Amino acid sequence: MVNRNGYTRLDRYDSIVIGAGHNGLICAAYLARSGRRVLVLEAAESPGGFAARREFYEGFRASVAHTVSHFSRTVADELKLAAKGLPSNFRVLPTVGLNTRQEHIVLQNSSLSGADIRDADAYARFHALLARFARALEPFWSKTMPRIGNNSIGEALTFAHIGFNLRRMGKRDLHEFFRIASLPARDLMEEYFESDTVKTAVSWDGLIGSKIAPRSPNSAVLTMLYRMSEQAGHAIPTTGVAGLVDALSASAKDLGAEIRCGQRVSRILVNGAQNGLSVNGVELASGEMFRADEVISAVDPRRTFLELVGAEYLDIGFTNRIRRLRCDGYVAKLHLALDGLPQFSGLESVDGRLVIAPDPDTVEYAFDDAKYGECPTNPLLEIVIPSIRDESLAPADKHVLSAHVMYIPYRLKGGWTDAARNAACERAIDTIERYAPGIRDQILHSEFLTPADLEQEYRVTGGHWHHTELAIDQMLMMRPTYDAAQYRAPLPNLFLCGAGCHPGGDISGAAGHNAAGEILR
Repeated sequence: MVNRNGYTRLDRYDSIVIGAGHNGLICAAYLARSGRRVLVLEAAESPGGFAARREFYEGFRASVAHTVSHFSRTVADELKLAAKGLPSNFRVLPTVGLNTRQEHIVLQNSSLSGADIRDADAYARFHALLARFARALEPFWSKTMPRIGNNSIGEALTFAHIGFNLRRMGKRDLHEFFRIASLPARDLMEEYFESDTVKTAVSWDGLIGSKIAPRSPNSAVLTMLYRMSEQAGHAIPTTGVAGLVDALSASAKDLGAEIRCGQRVSRILVNGAQNGLSVNGVELASGEMFRADEVISAVDPRRTFLELVGAEYLDIGFTNRIRRLRCDGYVAKLHLALDGLPQFSGLESVDGRLVIAPDPDTVEYAFDDAKYGECPTNPLLEIVIPSIRDESLAPADKHVLSAHVMYIPYRLKGGWTDAARNAACERAIDTIERYAPGIRDQILHSEFLTPADLEQEYRVTGGHWHHTELAIDQMLMMRPTYDAAQYRAPLPNLFLCGAGCHPGGDISGAAGHNAAGEILR
């Protein structure tokens, strides 16, 4: 059989996907399901990206992405992930705001416990309001956002659908939505809550993983709404976060996709034919080349365009916009191998998502430190003990502590040396010990990965979770920038499907799903 470019199917692939993170695997699975001959190339020795299981100490394993949040039910059903071993229901972790006075608060769905009745009532109202907004926006996280100007009928209908969903909320809610959509998180928290612990715990999902602080006039509320979509909440399946990767890999392979790991792509091949430039394959670091009708990059936008394609093939205005994307990560990763289950003062159970962010000022000061290239005096942490739910992560009676540490700058003043990394790690452990006295005596090994380390190990620019900042000017039809916001690059036959696309990062699967739909159209 001869394809549209005159090659036989045995000579080339229909589609090549660069990167076997969860979005790349999802995109590949959908393309293979349509009958395409699909090749997935992954530089690492195993698929998964930040969700991959990795051994950080003998017998102890963890994933950098330590929970699954708002993963697409549509993807799970259509790719039959339950049949590949993924549990069909995830038990959501409660979010626990820790307090040095042991006045901890617990957020579980729409309820708040541990706070006074005023904050509990206020949280019920607040959650109900945001839930209404999240339901209105939910359909658009799994759609291609319309381009700016020159819209097709389908794109115009998407705009109309957005307008209809917002309008049907009613005049009062519509006004409130536009008022708070870009409101600084701190201003919104001050309107509703009295307790500092409640303010920081409730706003945490609008801040974690991004280069914004409570007073930033940016997209904290939109990020919170994004994380309230689909299977809202954070969970650790009994198969672990990496169990999702295993299920996606199995699904893609069963549908006919070929996955090759340990194969680093060094460049995307651009053909300068008479009818203009177009992409027609990839070259590996080994020099081996693969040809394809289309190439789909799950790699971050800056790396895709500036390193794999090359600025010489792109319009200078587009290239400048890609260079200006904000990609510096602000989250470090701490893993502890523990000789037993840690005990946090005042908590009966540590089976939750534990947030150490004492008050809004501490959060703001930590951000200010990082903004000027310093590690914060008082780091902020999100902690889980994943080995409680996934027993394969540690030997019997041992445990893994996994923590996201905010705000740790990608560009540290003076650079990241071993001494600087060790100091940041010790400061994070000191912070944990204030809430879990005696935990140092349980530590068998510690690992601290800065954003620069994450960039090096996972080949993600800046070590950024979302590949590029999830901010109001880099969201929706502007993500990552116009001329590349509908999963299509300015070069024919080149597409994007990673976290740098709409709707953003986290383990939701939406970007991979949406990109496949756009390609198949």
